[in-house]
Amino acid sequence: MEITILTDNPNSWILPYVTKLKRYLNKHNYKINHIFDQKHISKGDIMFILSCEKIIPEKQLNFHKNNIVIHPSKLPEGKGWSPLAWQILEGKNKIPITLFEASSQVDSGKIYLTDVIKLKGDELNNEIKDKQGKITLKLIKKYLNNRNTLKGYNQKGKETFYPKIEKKHNELDINKNLKDQFNTLRIVDNKRYPAFFTLNGTEYILKIWKK
Repeated sequence: MEITILTDNPNSWILPYVTKLKRYLNKHNYKINHIFDQKHISKGDIMFILSCEKIIPEKQLNFHKNNIVIHPSKLPEGKGWSPLAWQILEGKNKIPITLFEASSQVDSGKIYLTDVIKLKGDELNNEIKDKQGKITLKLIKKYLNNRNTLKGYNQKGKETFYPKIEKKHNELDINKNLKDQFNTLRIVDNKRYPAFFTLNGTEYILKIWKK
């Protein structure tokens, strides 16, 4: 069986987990093609579209029998960008995660599997991504082991969309205490998009680690 893995961001958080996935696939004698740009999509059996930022045209989806996405929300709720971060900002500690078939419409295909990312509420970005990565691999393995019997079902209910997380969403309000803004500190990346605050016209970066 030929499997394509598409990760269109060469700096994505998910790449270490893709490395683990490729080890698993090699061990089980799958033929793997890991690509970083949708223009390199060629024919195969299954394509896993992992942490991708660009929509894939239907013409390219037709190169594979199945095109699988794993999205951390209870679809059709929470479509769009950064659903895990948005739900943490909303104060949620149980985040649904959905494995579904990609389609030409954003996050709208048939659902095959679901699970839940369970958080205690004190995890920082690296710990949150680790939980997400591990459950992503768990769902992929479950899908591969059961794909011949998984029928999938159409999404039902009202769809909602999250916008892309931007720099402004990582800004702290100096007039509020840190406890009330802790969830913002949990989702920031110290290197790529750190928290910051502005005082007297000057912007200051604030980084966070556990002791």
